[in-house]
Amino acid sequence: MSDAVDVIVGQWAAQRPDLTDELWPIEVLARIQRMNRIIEKQLKAFVAERDLEVGELDILTTLRRSGPPYTLTAGALIPAAMVTSGAITNRIDRMEAKGLVERVRDGQDRRSVRVRLTDQGREVAEKVMAEHLQHFASLLAPLDRDTCDTVASALRTLLKSHGDTSIG
Repeated sequence: MSDAVDVIVGQWAAQRPDLTDELWPIEVLARIQRMNRIIEKQLKAFVAERDLEVGELDILTTLRRSGPPYTLTAGALIPAAMVTSGAITNRIDRMEAKGLVERVRDGQDRRSVRVRLTDQGREVAEKVMAEHLQHFASLLAPLDRDTCDTVASALRTLLKSHGDTSIG
């Protein structure tokens, strides 16, 4: 069964037969790019159905997986959100208006402000994370678990080799 990438590779091979043996990176990377577009589109629709934005889901899940008391500084949220401090402030403002998070002063350092999940935010995070996992599993449904494990391992190797070792 062929796909759009096979068509692209075939066109290049027909137009530049001298490159046929060099087209193999397109076989992998173009498919990763295309799958990323599908994932992003699906994820935006998924969170929109829940009155959230992708960045808000990032913050909710980051706070929830941090464990009790589900509190982090805005600075600690930046790596997960992959945005600037100004953008994280805007996200937190929107989430605070929705009742999902609250800002609290640090007990030791009154100048430091932490972001904490509210009870409502924790409930949303719990519900949405379970649905999110089901949604992602449905995207991978055509593959068996062993294949998924192999793909995950290969992608981990690629990411690490290109310096993507940050936790977010």
